[in-house]
Amino acid sequence: MKTTGLFFGSFNPVHVGHLIIANYILNHTDLEQIWMVVSPHNPHKSKASLANDYDRLHLLNLAIGDNPKLKSSDIEFNLPQPSYTIDTLTHLSEKYPNKRFSLIMGGDNLGSLHKWKNYEKILEYYSITVFSRPGYDLGPLAAHPKVTVLQDTPMLHISASDIRNLRKLKKSIQYLVPDSVYTAIEQSGLYL
Repeated sequence: MKTTGLFFGSFNPVHVGHLIIANYILNHTDLEQIWMVVSPHNPHKSKASLANDYDRLHLLNLAIGDNPKLKSSDIEFNLPQPSYTIDTLTHLSEKYPNKRFSLIMGGDNLGSLHKWKNYEKILEYYSITVFSRPGYDLGPLAAHPKVTVLQDTPMLHISASDIRNLRKLKKSIQYLVPDSVYTAIEQSGLYL
């Protein structure tokens, strides 16, 4: 059974850093495909700074284009909010019984995984692929048999919040996001 990676994020907006990480993970693991799951509302983030769920999903679809190895997912849009990863994983496993899922996360998240709802269940039923982020302690779970830590993941110092701030200042975000996303943001006036 092939494994599908689940890369959760606000993608507010999706940027080239997200795509580089996804591509790197596909090239350096045996994951068959990565689903980029747009989170409607992360319990640890303020909802006020989020663009509309469907705008973020649309931009993600533009970014993915026709890449068969990447797929966007709005699975959390119809689940109770705030969304907890274990609930989404359980829902996906029931909906796609013929698929095996692996959670993709940055090293900054692995260090705090023990604070997540039912994190023991996540580790029991799912593998976790971690892209290391410099300056973060991976914590004791890095040695867990279900956890694979990828070293040397290319890291760009790009953040969605920096992109939103540049937009507010009416500065260019060209090259920080894929061309299709740049055009859509410019035309729609998002993040101004």
